[in-house]
Amino acid sequence: MNFKEFLQENIVFLDGGMGTLLQQQGLKAGELPELWNLSNPEIITAIHKAYYNAGSNVVCTNTFGASSLKFQQAELETIIQSAVANAKKAREESNSNHEKFIALDIGPLGKLLKPLGDLDFENAVAIFANTIKIGVECGVDLIVIETMNDSYETKAALLAAKEVCDLPIIVTNAYGEDGKLMTGATPESMAAMLQGMGVCAFGANC
Repeated sequence: MNFKEFLQENIVFLDGGMGTLLQQQGLKAGELPELWNLSNPEIITAIHKAYYNAGSNVVCTNTFGASSLKFQQAELETIIQSAVANAKKAREESNSNHEKFIALDIGPLGKLLKPLGDLDFENAVAIFANTIKIGVECGVDLIVIETMNDSYETKAALLAAKEVCDLPIIVTNAYGEDGKLMTGATPESMAAMLQGMGVCAFGANC
C-alpha cells in the first residue's frame, strides 16, 4: 500500500522532533545535524527506530537543513543518501507490525526571499528541487515540507516538489502568536493555497 492510499483509510501518526533528541545525544550549538547522518548513523537510525516502535507510520529523514546553501553538491548527495539509508535500516529493524513510510524532510532555506531578503524565488525553487531530486532517487515514499513561516517560500518548495516527482506531499507552517506567518498569511489563506496546489495534507507545527 502506498502512502496516499493509506492516508485515505487511516489515521496517520508522524514522528516527532529530531534536533532536540540529537542535542540530548551531544549535538553542539552551531553544529549541522545533517552531518550526523555520516558521523553518527547509528544514533539517527536508533531515533527513527524508536519512533517506528512507538507507533509512528511516518519518519522524516534527518535532512531538515540539507541544501546547496550549506553543502557542496557531492557532500549534499552523500548526506541525503545516508539519511534515507538510516531511515530504511530503522524500518527494517523495527519490531512493530503497522505500516511504515519514509518522508524526505524539507525545512526552510534559512534565507529570506525577495522582497524581504535577497534570494530570488526561481533560485529558491531550484535549490529545493535539487535536494528533493536526490531524496526521490533514494526511494522515499513522500515529501514533508515543514516549519515554513513564509508563504512564498512554502510555495517555492511545493513547486519544486511538484516539478521533480509525483509523490504525496505534506506541508506544515509555523505560525506566530498572532496566528499569522512571518509574511502575514493566515491559516485560512494557506489552506486555500495548499489545497489548490494539491497537497495530501497540511497543518501547523512549532
